[in-house]
Amino acid sequence: MRAAFISSAKGVAALVLLAIAAAAGPLQVPQKIEAGSAFSIQTAGTGTAVVYIVGPGQVLKRDVSLGENVTFDRGELHNAGHYTAFLAGPSSTAVGDFDVVPADRPSAISFLAKPSRLPVDLHDGISGVVYVFDVFRNLILEPMRVSFQLSEAAGSVETRAVQTHDGVAWIEMNSAPKAGEAQFEATVGNTNAQRVIQQVAGDPCNLRISAQPAGDRIAVETEPVRDCRGNPVPDGTVITFTETYNGSEATVDAPLKRGVAKTDLPARQGAVISVAAGVVMGNEIRWQGGR
Repeated sequence: MRAAFISSAKGVAALVLLAIAAAAGPLQVPQKIEAGSAFSIQTAGTGTAVVYIVGPGQVLKRDVSLGENVTFDRGELHNAGHYTAFLAGPSSTAVGDFDVVPADRPSAISFLAKPSRLPVDLHDGISGVVYVFDVFRNLILEPMRVSFQLSEAAGSVETRAVQTHDGVAWIEMNSAPKAGEAQFEATVGNTNAQRVIQQVAGDPCNLRISAQPAGDRIAVETEPVRDCRGNPVPDGTVITFTETYNGSEATVDAPLKRGVAKTDLPARQGAVISVAAGVVMGNEIRWQGGR
């Protein structure tokens, strides 16, 4: 019985509130407001009341004489989202909902570019993502045109344009054939941002070695090591020399210095000397006691 009574009391209270709201008349609020815009709310009835605006991260309060408009200046309501206006007075109450939408003029962008360093000549190796915001840092959901530009160290420029979807635009671009810094830029309207992409040589290609006698040793040296596009491979890259003789094997790892790797190996007649960088193999030399 007690539970039924409480449920019945709640129902009666709800009906009373609805009746009061209906008697006061609707609160006339705009359906949609651009962030930062001035706006007004129309009230009905007589007497005094208080209007509250409640939304994402903001609460505004105004004392009002019923029957007059409540005005709000530019910039007062700037967070995009769904808002509710409450009118509360001694004899009147009303509620109205409306939305604050982002301004359609881009003021700032967040530009993410990855990676900051990658090998040359990599298909779709560079990715760029842009988020577009208005002056109040609201994400602009309306489609916006974003121009991406990749300027290579050699002077070539590649430009592509895409539309944002729900405030976001993304793209993938190829790294250049030549090593060096590239400027990656994103532009929306008069707003742009730049990132630097460092493009480095790829894996060594066409490894070549030569050998000559050095007393009871063999002096082995690579030709200048380059990738398949002709870019010098960075110093410090490890080159592996291998000497095979009578079923035994000896290896030496040597870093590139000024583009060349060197080592010396025991001079064994008939030994086979080879070179590699990772999985990339070079030429072989069979040592016969001469160059």
